[in-house]
Amino acid sequence: MAKATVNKIISFSSVDGPGNRTAVFLQGCGFDCRYCHNPETIHACIHCGECVKYCKPGALTLVEENVRAADQRTGRKRVHYDITKCVFCDECFRHCPHGASARTRELTAEQVMREVRRNKPFIRGITVSGGECTLWRDFLLELLSLAKAEGLGTLLDSNGSYAFSEDPELMAVTDGVMLDVKAWSREEHLRVTGQDNACVLRNLEWLAAAGKLTEVRTVVVPELFDCRQTVREVSALLAGLGCLDARYKIIRYRPMGVREEYKSLTPPTEEFLQKLVGVAVGYGLSDVVVV
Repeated sequence: MAKATVNKIISFSSVDGPGNRTAVFLQGCGFDCRYCHNPETIHACIHCGECVKYCKPGALTLVEENVRAADQRTGRKRVHYDITKCVFCDECFRHCPHGASARTRELTAEQVMREVRRNKPFIRGITVSGGECTLWRDFLLELLSLAKAEGLGTLLDSNGSYAFSEDPELMAVTDGVMLDVKAWSREEHLRVTGQDNACVLRNLEWLAAAGKLTEVRTVVVPELFDCRQTVREVSALLAGLGCLDARYKIIRYRPMGVREEYKSLTPPTEEFLQKLVGVAVGYGLSDVVVV
């Protein structure tokens, strides 16, 4: 069975897709967004152990791990995480010299489903997020197949760096994708994320045409990119494809939870956000919300 590095599982979420859902956050991301509100999910822990001394509850410990190298055993240290002792204070991440989080678990799809099953009477489905969930494709396929078999809805929250059109097997067990469109122009997208957006825009068009686009998200940071252009172009594309009922979530940048060096970015005004809503509604989009 495929495993994934799981950052956290939120039993009940009302902001990760329609209805009440269990949200599973996987570790690792190919984008490095300046305004990322989950920066602890970007990098993988290298087990340097620097975080351990800052973990007051003792949820993190440095333990010996036996590793077989050729015909001999060598010992190396590894950070062990005990979720039962964790108080989720984020001190480990704040003091990590590599910008990673040791507060993760290696879980199979079945192990994740055991936690999801406890919530079944109270949820509509599951949403798998990150980081970037598609880095764990085989795990996703197993987990979503298990969820579908038990009557749960399945959504992916993605930055759009995975070619969904080339994976019909995964799409068959995915009800929809919540797609981030960080910036419309290639140059601005590079500045915001460090990566090109050609695949993102191809996904936007394909998912909309295939009826798999549940939601589009744009985080509004006026000093980083042309937010009006992004909202205008996304709305025009959706309108041109007749995809007027997909939710467009216009997200106000907030300096909470972001890395220290990006806290000085200026949040947009309510007036500016409402102008962006007007742009989207002007193209006929019927479900535009500001959060």
